[in-house]
Amino acid sequence: MTHLMQIEALVFLILTAPLCLYVTWTDLSQMRIPNLSVLILIAIFAVAGLFLLPLEVYAMRWVWALGVLVVGFLMSTIGPIAIGAGDAKFAAALSLFIAKGDGLQFLVLFAGVLLASWLVHRIAGKITLIRKATATWASRAAGKLFPMGVALAGTLILYLGLGAAQI
Repeated sequence: MTHLMQIEALVFLILTAPLCLYVTWTDLSQMRIPNLSVLILIAIFAVAGLFLLPLEVYAMRWVWALGVLVVGFLMSTIGPIAIGAGDAKFAAALSLFIAKGDGLQFLVLFAGVLLASWLVHRIAGKITLIRKATATWASRAAGKLFPMGVALAGTLILYLGLGAAQI
């Protein structure tokens, strides 16, 4: 059960889904999440959040995002195998959209989406037609590295979709 208000989830879903799909595409094809995408995600929350959330909730989400950013950057200093800097910035930006009390639920969703997206990515790479169509994608030549933005973006879409449906 999500702690999101249904209207909050629906509006955020409509505003963020196209950007999340773009991030998925760029991370698969280029193994990078453009900084502009992160800034747009932050701007969406900055504006829409003012209208959708009580001021104290809005303010606490910024504090939470700062904490996620610090942890993400610490993880990125370990090296790109842990998490890339773009992934850390994107994770901090998307954390703005997670309701208080939903952190564990979001992490469980993320774990499932990460596993599923990794499996689909690896299996798709074994299919000749798909391998040829995506031959120039950086994620195909990345070896053991995985475009984490795919899982992060997919989890945000799923989380907001569940909140909009109130499942």
